[in-house]
Amino acid sequence: QVQLVESGGGLVQAGGSLRLSCAASRTIFSINAMGWYRQAPGKQRELVAAIRSGGTTNYADSVKGRFTISRDNAKNTVYLQMNGLKPEDTAVYYCNAKVYPYNYWGQGTQVTVSS
Repeated sequence: QVQLVESGGGLVQAGGSLRLSCAASRTIFSINAMGWYRQAPGKQRELVAAIRSGGTTNYADSVKGRFTISRDNAKNTVYLQMNGLKPEDTAVYYCNAKVYPYNYWGQGTQVTVSS
């Protein structure tokens, strides 16, 4: 089992930056994949970015070139650096860990981008 705790959300103006952190309760070295999802009001939860145990990454088209996912295995932490934020990035951001066949979720952190 894995507990995930997100931090780093907040209110920022359009064009600004935030860095989200996701601290895991166990080593992430062997976790198959970790990622960030988001859910805006009235919308489905969507994948923002993911990083696999081998280091490969993938991003939603809407955030490519603006967001960067990274991991620090020594700190059991995954980060999401968000630059060039837009009002449409406003959502609750959730950390996810896949330890097949299970999915684990954090409690979410609110990101609000004002225009």
